[in-house]
Amino acid sequence: MVDRREISAWRPRVPGVVEVFHAHYTEYAYPMHVHEAWTLLIVDDGAVRYDLDRHEHGTPGDTVSLLPPHVPHNGSPASEHGFRKRVLYLDLSRLDASLIGPAVDAPDVVDPVLRLRVGQLHTSLAHAGDELEAESRLAFIGERLHGHLRPRAAQRRPPDRGVAPRLRELLDARLVDGVSLDEAARLVHAHPAHLVRAFSGAFGIAPHQYLMSRRVERARRLLLEGMRPAEVAAATGFYDQAHLNRHFKRLVGVAPGRYRNSSR
Repeated sequence: MVDRREISAWRPRVPGVVEVFHAHYTEYAYPMHVHEAWTLLIVDDGAVRYDLDRHEHGTPGDTVSLLPPHVPHNGSPASEHGFRKRVLYLDLSRLDASLIGPAVDAPDVVDPVLRLRVGQLHTSLAHAGDELEAESRLAFIGERLHGHLRPRAAQRRPPDRGVAPRLRELLDARLVDGVSLDEAARLVHAHPAHLVRAFSGAFGIAPHQYLMSRRVERARRLLLEGMRPAEVAAATGFYDQAHLNRHFKRLVGVAPGRYRNSSR
């Protein structure tokens, strides 16, 4: 089978929508990574399997998948001919952080009405000038997602405040400048080896993988704003453009230049 990687990405003028991303992959598999935004995913052809919080999930039929921010996940084709997907990345103004836990517990929502509405939203986002329609459709989608997730929120335990969450906060704060392991260990008062082990055990991803995926996430936004890859590399903490290219292609499936050129 030919390894096909077709993508289209853009940032619409609709509040709350960070990015629209359409892709057709036949063999490409995402490694473990994170997003700063909510990932609202529908699959139009084929199927995707993915791991989230050490549990395997999939996207059959009328499923709408909602993957929460900052929680590592991967993804790979679950059918012979790959998959064709449409993704919306939504900021916390649409779905607040209190829903992250419930979304981890049940990321795949079987709801034909929700699935239809997400597809209609993608259609309206594809046409400049239809922003009011898109905002209206997004409001109804947010309301329906809240209806699915809110009852679960009251059942969640308070978040852990151990060394792993504190290291994640530090990595988020030092996204561009970075931080050495020794410095991080001093700041969170833990032995370096214990810190890496605790972070990997808590989140299913190593600290350096988390940092690189957050940098790639930032790079995506800047590329869609029109910045050149060399400028983006410097603005997001990568050593040079080649360093950006390597990690970007590993996490997105295409090079930064191709991703930028796919924007509408």
